[in-house]
Amino acid sequence: MPSARIVIDRDFTIGPVPRRLFGSFVEHMGRCVYTGIYEPGHPEADERGFRQDVLKLVKELGPTVVRYPGGNFVSGYNWEDGVGPVEERPRRLDGAWHTVETNAFGLHEFVEWSKDADVEVMEAINLGTRGVDAAREIVEYANHPGGTALSDRRIANGAKAPFDIKLWCLGNELDGPWQIGHKTAEEYGRLAQEAGKAMRFVDPSIELVAVGSSNSGMPTFGSWEHTVLSHAYDEVDYMSMHAYYQEHDGDASSFLASAVDMDYFIESVVATCDAVRAKRKAKKYINLSFDEWNVWYQTGLETDDQPGAVSQSWREHPRLIEDTYNVTDAVVVGTLLNSLLRHGDRVSIANQAQLVNVIAPIRSEENGPAWKQTIFWPFARMAALARGEILRTATTSDKVSSKQFGDADQVDVSATFDEQNGRVALFLANRGLDGAADVTVALNGFVGGRVLRAELLEIPSGGTRLTANTLESQDALGLVPLDGVVVDGSTATLRLPALSWAVVEIEVSKG
Repeated sequence: MPSARIVIDRDFTIGPVPRRLFGSFVEHMGRCVYTGIYEPGHPEADERGFRQDVLKLVKELGPTVVRYPGGNFVSGYNWEDGVGPVEERPRRLDGAWHTVETNAFGLHEFVEWSKDADVEVMEAINLGTRGVDAAREIVEYANHPGGTALSDRRIANGAKAPFDIKLWCLGNELDGPWQIGHKTAEEYGRLAQEAGKAMRFVDPSIELVAVGSSNSGMPTFGSWEHTVLSHAYDEVDYMSMHAYYQEHDGDASSFLASAVDMDYFIESVVATCDAVRAKRKAKKYINLSFDEWNVWYQTGLETDDQPGAVSQSWREHPRLIEDTYNVTDAVVVGTLLNSLLRHGDRVSIANQAQLVNVIAPIRSEENGPAWKQTIFWPFARMAALARGEILRTATTSDKVSSKQFGDADQVDVSATFDEQNGRVALFLANRGLDGAADVTVALNGFVGGRVLRAELLEIPSGGTRLTANTLESQDALGLVPLDGVVVDGSTATLRLPALSWAVVEIEVSKG
């Protein structure tokens, strides 16, 4: 039987768990906003149009920060269109997703929703069709207390207190030819530098995210980051990263090894940022904002919700990339979360894209119900239980081979230590398609006590690795107890079924 030995040590930590690592993303795309988080007239909507059934699931999911309003959408968006009396807001054509934007939901509505959801706002600005002036003006509108034209306009629009938004994205995917306002690295680097400088003149307390490569396969990957930071290093705090993964042609083994590529991507961007730091003899480090990541089936599907089909007509909030996630997808998401957590010393922010309906952990129907997708569970449990310090993990495991990413550990793991509450949390995935794996965990420096939690996501009885939660069967798959976890002194043992994800929380004391 395949096996894995995992060693953690109380004295070997990576750093504190960055709470912004458990972020999400709301874009004006498809049905993420309209009929997602916002649907006036829905039986579960409040007087502001916020769907309370969706909001309840968002709170259970537990995101800490939400990026808004895009995404590709933001590169052609005028933020002013989404403020002021709703009946006076203009209807616009959104070229990014070929839809009609009503602007019924905008900055004020999102800030109000974020308060209800208890999430931090991460605001993206348009550096595709706009520039320095619009960048500094939205900061003044949002964050200045009052007494100026823009801050007084916010007050007149119903928000006396400043929004006090700290996190700002300096555009989106401007390295991509598909992006409205696509730029070279030189063009973008200078624009980001000047926009960031002007924004900080208005509010010196803000944090800025520079656009990085849209994925590690971009022809300019590496050189893009280096050139952008050669201009904007002093002005920015984070470099962004985006990555999406899917199963191609039934190659499940490569898909399950996707986190190997995420590890490579993160470590490569860290190296590039630090190379610029060394060249500039700078003191500060640039950290990473992995502000778009998920499983996304971009190829191999011929459905009505694909961008090519949607672009045949101009419609308001059509269905767009509403992927249905299965067991295999959930295990992959669990390993991607592990990769992010293991790099939490440099990946300070991460946003799973997106929150509702559009490649999302939560689905909803217009005038209908809302429910959890399979990928909901790894995110929710890690967001809730990954507290305190990230523990280094030394793993000796049987391997699974993949055509695309080479060998990967069959058992993938990340771990945290919550010293305040005396708890170690283990987040584990078995990438093996056929067999269970016996796992031994050496708890060096700890004395293990009770098993506080042991939960499992696996192929349900009578199901397959493609089993999913759908409108017709909303609870086909969820977490079940993981039986047989044994803690004996400084050793824990357990068995992971084939193709599964698990969380184990153990009460510990100092060894």
